Amino acid sequence: MRAAAISMPRLNKMPGMFFSASPKDSKEHSHSLLDDKKQKKRPKTFGMDVKTYLRSMIPHLESGMKSAKSKDILSAEEVMQWSQSLEKLLANQSQNVFGRFLKSEFSEENIEFWLACEDYKKTETDLLHNKAENIYKAFVHSDAVKQINIDFHTRESTAKKIKTPTPTSFDEAQKVIYSLMEKDSYPRFLKSNIYLNLLNDLQANTLK
Repeated sequence: MRAAAISMPRLNKMPGMFFSASPKDSKEHSHSLLDDKKQKKRPKTFGMDVKTYLRSMIPHLESGMKSAKSKDILSAEEVMQWSQSLEKLLANQSQNVFGRFLKSEFSEENIEFWLACEDYKKTETDLLHNKAENIYKAFVHSDAVKQINIDFHTRESTAKKIKTPTPTSFDEAQKVIYSLMEKDSYPRFLKSNIYLNLLNDLQANTLK
């Protein structure tokens, strides 16, 4: 018994990571150690940079693509105007609905790139270089995670422009993608169930 009594104080003086006040404290301490290691050994890889950019700068189309949410903020009149032109479609709160349609066709990178370009044009001068590089890596580079469908000349031209970036560095590529959506995806969108069902539901609610 005397030996046990002597050993107890020694155990209490062991490092807290083995004998913490509570399991919660132990978990928090171990998590902080892991976080510190991750920060010290954070890999500066191409893939990680692009993933970070896509999470932080590209609108999360998936999070707002539910038609129920769209019905809360859209009117039948607004949705009817989408059929007038792609410009009308992209001019208001329609990107989530159109993005949902493009996602169903596995071409959501087009609207994401277009939106990224719109955001880029509003960027402060001292931040242009970093943002231009991220957009290029995410969408334009030949190994881009969400590579857009542009011709070789436009791809090369854009690569040169971002070396000394200006607010118009992506204008050429953005116009190509706009034209592609206008001629290809946009007409199909107007005939899709995503658009027609939304319009019908809004019109029915208007009549109530």
